[in-house]
Amino acid sequence: MPNDSSAWEALNHEIIACRKCPRLVAWREEVARVKRRAYQDWEYWGKPVPAFGDRNARLLIVGLAPGAHGSNRTGRMFTGDASGDFLFAALHRAGFASQPKAVSRDDPLSLKDVLITATCRCVPPDNKPTQSEMDNCRPFLQAEVDLLPDLQGIVALGQIGFRTALSVYRQRGFDLPALKFGHGVFHELGNGLPWLVASYHPSQQNTQTGRLTPAMFDGIWQMAREKLV
Repeated sequence: MPNDSSAWEALNHEIIACRKCPRLVAWREEVARVKRRAYQDWEYWGKPVPAFGDRNARLLIVGLAPGAHGSNRTGRMFTGDASGDFLFAALHRAGFASQPKAVSRDDPLSLKDVLITATCRCVPPDNKPTQSEMDNCRPFLQAEVDLLPDLQGIVALGQIGFRTALSVYRQRGFDLPALKFGHGVFHELGNGLPWLVASYHPSQQNTQTGRLTPAMFDGIWQMAREKLV
């Protein structure tokens, strides 16, 4: 059954209007005001970034946070920076994305069976949100999970995304053991919960050093597609 679009719109409105974390509010707005030289003609988004993708998805992707000149500029998850280029190219190869490139929230890119969200909805200084900032954001992720009745699996991009995905269910009283993070590691959470796959984050720090290669990333999405039923 299709999800209630009014519930999604209400949640996204709440996310975009959020000002719970003074440090992040100040930073995201400063980045949007100063801008990067290459994007001086852009009107930066400069607000929290809502989830993007298929609202009837069976697969949820949990990342870290918006990029300063990527999502904080464009207003769409993983859109407009090198991490997004790497991610959407892989999703397109796996048949989850309609095109391999994400430029702006007005481009024709669409996702099928996948919703992309994040641990933190505002760009943090040095890409390092504090624990309290992540805690403030977690109810948004919990609400998104509730709006995905057909959710079967989660792909966590990076250790923080991995820990965040687990925390959603631990906070709901599920007694999950300490689970290992490692690229390509698959976990059955049991108790009727979605399965969880860990992946290195497609940050430039990982992709430019060869820690995460296109073939390694393709393996994640092939595994996810095979696990969906």
